[in-house]
This record gives sequence, C-alpha cells and structure tokens, in this order.
Amino acid sequence: MSYNSAPASYLWPNWLTLILAVWLFVSPWILGFSGTPDPAWNAWIVGVIVAVVSVVALAQVAQWEDWVNVVLGIWLFISPWILHFSGMQHAAMNAWIVGILFFLIGIWGVVAVRQVEAMHLQH
Repeated sequence: MSYNSAPASYLWPNWLTLILAVWLFVSPWILGFSGTPDPAWNAWIVGVIVAVVSVVALAQVAQWEDWVNVVLGIWLFISPWILHFSGMQHAAMNAWIVGILFFLIGIWGVVAVRQVEAMHLQH
C-alpha cells in the first residue's frame, strides 16, 4: 500500500523514528562517548537500522517496520546492562530515553497501520 493513501497519523511515527535514528547515530560524538566501542557501535548500528526501516516505512504501509522499531527500542533500553555501559551516564541515559521513544512510537505505528488497514477493508 502506498503512503499516498495513508493518513498523516501513520506517517508521523516514521518521521519521528527517522529523526531519532539520526540523533542516535550522531549522539556518540555529541555526548562524548564515540571513543567507547560498545555504546558507540550500539548507537551507530541501531541508528542505521532504524533509519533504513523508517525510510522503507514512509514508502509502504506495513506493520513489520513498526515491530522492528519496538524490538530495537527494547534492545536499546536493555543494552546498557547487557553491553556493560550502564555506569556511563550520557551513553546509558541516551540508550534508555531513545529506546523508550522507539518502543512507544513503534506501538503508535502499529496502531496507525491497523487503522489504515481497517479503513481500506471498509472501502
């Protein structure tokens, strides 16, 4: 399904995750943890994946993109403990906050896709 037929409520979550993905990618330099491999590579890899998924989601209505963001949000939130950087305040807080936002926006996207699908089933 083309995004041209999708309501704005579907597109907003994808634009927000794209903006957050860009922030996540540049955050190691801005917040000063680019020299620490685990949190930096975590931010770079997750940032790129979410950016790619967000761009794909802007072109096509599908729930899988939003579920990817939900899963990556959960990963990002728990990653400071798994990758042992929970003691690095800037890196950990960044992962926790952006992870929560990815999760919540992903859920918003799932709900929006269901609304789009229901709208198309009625027509």
